[in-house]
Amino acid sequence: MQPLSRRRVMQQGLAASLACGLSPNLPRLLAEEAAAEITDKPYVFELPAAGRIMPRPSKAIASSGLSVGFETLDRQHFDPTKTYGPLSKLGVKWARCQTGWCRCEKEKGKYTFDWLDEVVDSLLAIGVQPWFNLGYGNQLYTPRADETAVGWAPIFDEEPRRAWVNFTRAIAEHFADRVKCWEIWNEPNIRGFWKPNKPDPVDYAALVKLTAPEIRQRVPEAVIIGVASAHIPMNYIQTCFEQGMGDHIDCLSYHPYRPQPEAGYEDEINKLRKIVDAHNPKIRLWQGENGAPSKGGKGSAGALSNLNWSETRQAKWLTRRILSDLRLDIELTSYFHLVDLVGYRGITNYKGLLRGADYSPKPAFVAYQHLCALFDHDAKHDPALTLDLVGESKTHMLDAGFTRKGYALYAYWMPASLFEAWAARPIRLSLPHRADAQLQKPVLIDPLTGKAYRLDASDRTDKTLTVQAPLLEYPLLITDQSLL
Repeated sequence: MQPLSRRRVMQQGLAASLACGLSPNLPRLLAEEAAAEITDKPYVFELPAAGRIMPRPSKAIASSGLSVGFETLDRQHFDPTKTYGPLSKLGVKWARCQTGWCRCEKEKGKYTFDWLDEVVDSLLAIGVQPWFNLGYGNQLYTPRADETAVGWAPIFDEEPRRAWVNFTRAIAEHFADRVKCWEIWNEPNIRGFWKPNKPDPVDYAALVKLTAPEIRQRVPEAVIIGVASAHIPMNYIQTCFEQGMGDHIDCLSYHPYRPQPEAGYEDEINKLRKIVDAHNPKIRLWQGENGAPSKGGKGSAGALSNLNWSETRQAKWLTRRILSDLRLDIELTSYFHLVDLVGYRGITNYKGLLRGADYSPKPAFVAYQHLCALFDHDAKHDPALTLDLVGESKTHMLDAGFTRKGYALYAYWMPASLFEAWAARPIRLSLPHRADAQLQKPVLIDPLTGKAYRLDASDRTDKTLTVQAPLLEYPLLITDQSLL
């Protein structure tokens, strides 16, 4: 399924109108309308207020599959001590941390984990479980690398191989009682993160087979995560399995960066699951790293930074990313990153939920708070709970149904481009009504603000109810007022 283009719709309407001899001012009027629609003004809901979703601190949430990026501390791109306060209020239960071999071993054979101890213990103290991305090289053993040795794989020569094994043993023993989830390397399928040889799945599988047994021996209950690929490279992943990687990992992770999170995504996940199931059906899928900037263009670094982003578009993108993963039963989904990375590649990576200048929350932080408050361990995806559009086809609309504490919880949205004009329109939705998925007092929730609005269930039967609500280019939620 490809994202819809509102601009194409408007252009087609313009052509038809001119053919009918309508006003020559129509192009200007349509251009003004398009400009107005793309200014990121909040949508105004003409519905009665019904309360709001209150954010919940991570400590108040027992468990969930929602994670946030805490990467790049191996390169010291942010101050973690400034983040623990806001992070404690976000509601995620996981944080992805890069271990930084180069920062832990600055003298051959001597390991310093003080900086990483501080990170791990501080995260655990606020109710967030760190999961490790074990990776990157060490200039001590690859002299051609810079001091951070990003991407320099230790697999090609005997001395770095031995040093890598020794480092893996040391860090696994040190954190065995605090960190259970270990991901091996980061984006080995692209040149920037796999050096000096060109990326090769045979070499990566060899690294997994070298590393995983060392972790398991010291952390018997370890969850080993493999691939951590940029995008979802099917042939690369297939070859990794053919090389025996599937015997060593519990989860497979990937980083599906794209302007529209849903573009081709469901088909890719279905293909990926077929590959995984053919080799080891017990392996689960983790979306390990994905984010969108709040500012694009000159001065903005990292994936997707060439596009015209804003803080509001970033927030809309986040809700689409997280709910796309929950909709497809991805076990864990991680948003990259908690805070803007100032000095990343000499400029700033603006994907943070917090602003890099002062660590204040962006709209995306607030939106993620609301999703974390609702989509915890009590929210169970139920594919049987699907919405129907009354009187029209929902060919392009996406939806997902969940149950939470005996009530239904729905998400629905149009996966349109965030960079083209979009006009909301009213739709009528038919919702299933079940004893274990009640909707006695249906409300509509905007996850960007957390505000809830009463919905009038105009037609109610024993099995369904019908409501009228707006259709937007980011997910709106429908549930019972009892969950507020």
